[in-house]
Amino acid sequence: MSLRWFRLQRVTAFDRFADAIRVLVALSGVMLYTGLREDAHQLIPLMLGVIASAIAETDDSWRRRARALLLTLVCFSVAALTVEGLLGMPWAFALALPVGTFVLIMLGAASGRFATIGNATLLLSVYTMIGVTQHTGAPRPFWVEPLLLVIGAAWYGVLALAWNAVFVHRPVRQSLARLYGALDDYLVCKSWLFEPVRDLDVAARRSDLAHANARVVGALNDTRLALMDRLAGRRSRSAMTENLRLYLAAQDIHERTSSAHYPYKALTEAFFHSDLMFRCQRLLRVTGAACRARAAALRYDEPFVDDGRMATAVDDLDAAIAHRRTMVDAPGADLLYAVDDVADNLRGLAERVEDAGAPDADSDTVLQNPLPQSSMEIWQRIRVQLTPASARFRHALRLALAMWAGYLVLLAVHPAQGYWILLTTMLVCQPDYGATRTRFLQRVGGTVAGLVLGWALMRLFPSPEVQLLMIVASGVVFFAARFRYYFTAAAGISVLVLMSFNQIGNGFDLIWPRFIDTLIGGGLAAAVMLLVLPDWRERELHHRLADALTAHAAYLRLLFSQYRNGRADDLAYRIARRDAHNADAAVSTHVATALKDPHGARTDSREALAVLACAQTLIGHLSTLGAHREVLDPTDVDTLDEAVAHIAEALDHVAHGLIRSEPAPFDGDAASRIYDRLARLRTEREGTVRLVAGQLQLLLEELPELRRIGAQLVGHHRAPAPNAPARRWFPG
Repeated sequence: MSLRWFRLQRVTAFDRFADAIRVLVALSGVMLYTGLREDAHQLIPLMLGVIASAIAETDDSWRRRARALLLTLVCFSVAALTVEGLLGMPWAFALALPVGTFVLIMLGAASGRFATIGNATLLLSVYTMIGVTQHTGAPRPFWVEPLLLVIGAAWYGVLALAWNAVFVHRPVRQSLARLYGALDDYLVCKSWLFEPVRDLDVAARRSDLAHANARVVGALNDTRLALMDRLAGRRSRSAMTENLRLYLAAQDIHERTSSAHYPYKALTEAFFHSDLMFRCQRLLRVTGAACRARAAALRYDEPFVDDGRMATAVDDLDAAIAHRRTMVDAPGADLLYAVDDVADNLRGLAERVEDAGAPDADSDTVLQNPLPQSSMEIWQRIRVQLTPASARFRHALRLALAMWAGYLVLLAVHPAQGYWILLTTMLVCQPDYGATRTRFLQRVGGTVAGLVLGWALMRLFPSPEVQLLMIVASGVVFFAARFRYYFTAAAGISVLVLMSFNQIGNGFDLIWPRFIDTLIGGGLAAAVMLLVLPDWRERELHHRLADALTAHAAYLRLLFSQYRNGRADDLAYRIARRDAHNADAAVSTHVATALKDPHGARTDSREALAVLACAQTLIGHLSTLGAHREVLDPTDVDTLDEAVAHIAEALDHVAHGLIRSEPAPFDGDAASRIYDRLARLRTEREGTVRLVAGQLQLLLEELPELRRIGAQLVGHHRAPAPNAPARRWFPG
């Protein structure tokens, strides 16, 4: 009994288990209703309404979800009635289709919720076309098909509302579990940089670290949205306190993990014959294991139990440092100061992971609401994106033209069943080339697999009752797999389509048209991506770097003010930190996308990787400064403040130069003077002052490389100024 309960608990903890159960209930209800009424012609529109509503679902509190459901049903009604009314007028429909597509995609500029509703509305529009053209029963009034689609959508929406009202905390706990799981991956990737081996592929390790960091940033943003929606309700405020503490702790863990106290290569070379780096690596890995254990505790609703390995790893690292200090004349002895700083940070990291859910009376628990607060703000967000420089605008234009071209091909090839072309085009056309190519391969492969499987199942199980069960099962598979395993999801939805249409006609007649239309629709999506404002991301790399530098400068100014006024994880600081990490994650994501583009593959990929390395280095040193915040002596702060102002201004200048395509101004004499002052301060002071001065020196050393990269990106192949300070590591 206990083993079966354990297995059931693992299944219910699956991220998409709730989605699958709701879809299972919704589709089963549709099957029961149409079976009792003995009206198979209502099956398809009701089922398609359920699917569209499930896709439009957002992770909100039940109150916000109720408002979103009303908006979704209004959008669905307008779209379905418009399609129904214009479908008999091809030229009017050919004009309305691209315009409607463009408007719905641009609506997503307002927020993620609007983007989800807009995409689902476009999907329901195509479903309406399919339902109308595939209807084989007696003629019915024009409003019947839209009404059935909206009823199906409302049926699923009511189920989702009821589920959310009962399971208030579950989605947040799942988001937190994904967040701590992402932190585990990030810590493991970070630990590889401490590997004291020769010929380590540092570039590959840093690339893996950048991608892991981007996943953590995405998980942080998702969790913040889930918390924000539920903290707004009075009933859930007290119950969400622990979840909020876990989220704030995850932010601190991320900041400490992102810290880069000293060039790892220099440390591994200096302590190659010591176990110091192995001790640091082990502490990072057991801390990651603790994050993984906390993720499991959140996912399975169990208490977190510390196994004591973190404390043991901390003691072992301290003992290794103490032993190393007895070897006064050993190589690298002067770098033990840097190892001490690393150890202090790792010690604080382990403590933060251990007490992540503990109360913290001094923490500011206010969260910034990223959603638009008025219709004017919605319009302002959309208006800003109405320019060819916007990736969303280009995607909306490409998809609108692809849908228009698909409709013309549909009219020319086979008007009766060609709407699968539009469906495939809409689903395959993604904002960038790499994602479009991947989705095309997954969609075609999954469709072929689904058609073959559907053909076999219809042959083996001709009974309509059995096929109804398979429709429900394939719908559940689609929703369980659509985010992570799109190939499987495409196969599942193909089986669902064949089985569904087999209830009102001959599903075998649909196999070849769906296969051919999938190829045509995918080909149109690929063609429009290549020909219409091609989104080669390497062309925009300088914009992403500029955004990151601007955010880094703001983060540096705000965090350093706390060395004068005292540590405070208030809302302003957390916003600046999140903006900096979001911008850094955008750079890494953009670089990965750019390297997949055919145009980007012909460019010097080393420059893209240099941008990634430079952005990572900057955020690493800034995170170090953020992790060690404490009040310093005013005289020391005044000396350090000059360096902070110079670095922040230099970052802003490089960012401005990237946007304006002009070289950034550079005062080499001031940089050298500040660098020497920091060197003297490091010699004369100990503790945090020494650490801060060292981090600022490292940031100064990055500026010449940053200017070179900036000049390269905007086409200015100029060497650094002759009076620029050499890129040197500060003395131990």
